[in-house]
Amino acid sequence: MLLRRALLACVSLALAAAVHAAPAVGQAAPEIVLKDAAGQTVKLSDYRGRYVVLEWTNPGCPFVRKHYDSGNMAATQQDAAARGVVWLSVNSTERDSGDYVEPKKLVAWQKERKLQSTATLMDEEGVAGHAYGARTTPHMYIVDPQGKLVYAGGIDSIASSSPADIPRAVNYVRQGLAEATAGKPITNAATRPYGCSIKYKS
Repeated sequence: MLLRRALLACVSLALAAAVHAAPAVGQAAPEIVLKDAAGQTVKLSDYRGRYVVLEWTNPGCPFVRKHYDSGNMAATQQDAAARGVVWLSVNSTERDSGDYVEPKKLVAWQKERKLQSTATLMDEEGVAGHAYGARTTPHMYIVDPQGKLVYAGGIDSIASSSPADIPRAVNYVRQGLAEATAGKPITNAATRPYGCSIKYKS
């Protein structure tokens, strides 16, 4: 009986790990089907044929505010837009969290900071976040026109919440988009994300 319980426990853990296994760079990016802040359904596959940046965000996180309040995230978005890149901001914060912000307020907060995401997606159930293995805010991904994941990791190379570190950091997203859209391999295709833990629904 004890052996059977132990085996069942191992199987359960293995299944849980499989469900939450993050796709590796080079693999197909998981489909995303979510409502945007206006209640419209958005699919990642709608943008097949274009590069797409996925950005996990949470206004309550000081690491997110570092990049938003300084203008760094807006500048990175503008650089991406100039390259014809789609930018999807994803909020996987559960509704019961103190960090949860209603969709309209979230978009207003972004606009105050000159953010111009193609869409802001609400993932209160954490389905998209778990599919990608998103762990932090921000956590960044780049999907190529064929639907393949070509970058996963942090926004830049200095894991701090201080805006003073931005000028001397390597912006991995900007670098990766510049290389990818020029037909070059991405130098730093997988980096370590940093920020606040995502407040997933338990």
